[in-house]
Amino acid sequence: MTASGNGPLAGVRVVELAGIGPGPFAAMLLADLGADVVRVDRPGGAGLAIDPAYDLTNRNKRSVLIDLKSEQGPGQVLDLVERADVLIEGYRPGVAERLGVGPDECLARNPRLVYGRMTGWGQDGPLAQRAGHDIAYIAVTGTLGMIGKPDEPPTVPANLVGDYAGGSLYLVIGVLAALQHVHTPGGTGQVVDAAIVDGAAHLATMIHGMMAAGGWQDRRGANLLDGGCPFYGNYETADGQYMAVGALEQQFYNTFIELLGIEGEVPARKDFDRWGELRDAVAARFRTRTRAQWTAVFEGSDACVAPVLSLREAPAHPHLAARGTFVDHGGITQPAPAPRFSATPGAVLRPPAQPGADTAEVARDWDVSSIRPQEEC
Repeated sequence: MTASGNGPLAGVRVVELAGIGPGPFAAMLLADLGADVVRVDRPGGAGLAIDPAYDLTNRNKRSVLIDLKSEQGPGQVLDLVERADVLIEGYRPGVAERLGVGPDECLARNPRLVYGRMTGWGQDGPLAQRAGHDIAYIAVTGTLGMIGKPDEPPTVPANLVGDYAGGSLYLVIGVLAALQHVHTPGGTGQVVDAAIVDGAAHLATMIHGMMAAGGWQDRRGANLLDGGCPFYGNYETADGQYMAVGALEQQFYNTFIELLGIEGEVPARKDFDRWGELRDAVAARFRTRTRAQWTAVFEGSDACVAPVLSLREAPAHPHLAARGTFVDHGGITQPAPAPRFSATPGAVLRPPAQPGADTAEVARDWDVSSIRPQEEC
């Protein structure tokens, strides 16, 4: 099995220089779409502090072991690059160049290569050489400051907004666009500089427009979509769980207050001066029943209300179960590949790649004689 399956990227070859976070996730997305992703792991490892068998960002990939600091290491990677369509790396700016596998070396060997670079700060700018993590990247873009209650510190959205939304997804978009360019008349390979700060800022484009128009206040918990609105937020139930309410439009709001049982007892939805009173009434009503009871009340309606489920609960939700949003592979329940394709569906076909386990197989399939299993070196 030389690729992850019959996805739309079947036949596309990707070299991933091992790292952690958004780079591996971007490579996983390409693998889920059918690309043949070969992860170049270094002896000693460079992944999450968990058993590699559970690092799902390495699913649908294969792994080879190459020591880039050895005399032959850079040449081995360049041999793979010569046969690849895409390379993904997540080093600090200049590191790939010092290792001998920077854009100049790679594009010299393969002028049609798409060289994807994943960093937090970008390849240039005053902070380019500084260490950082998701929380700092979304902090300076204004994205973090939008999230949370007005009288509390900003809420940390795990590493989803920065690393994966602002980083991985933008890198994948860039790689796919650059691949398209390669296949246009006269098209060549190029470097894709995907910086998390750029992507995280770009995600808030609509908000910047609303702010310029006077429809968004530059502070937390004071706006339509950030918890400031009493009919767009989360409410605690009698059993300490939560229900999510998103009844923004008038028709949905009407259904919401009717099913909640407060119709005729609360201020009008556009009476902004009494939003606090409306919020208190909604909160008090939700506390009278459990999450399961409220789920049953709103089930089948267009009130735009849903139970807030945990990660372990989510796969059993009837809608997600019916769609197969989660799958079980190798005994691990995990999100299925997304999005979906009618003619070339993706699938989880390989478990997380074990470092170096596929070296011989990749050497054969890619016809690269310079790489061999460690015991043969």
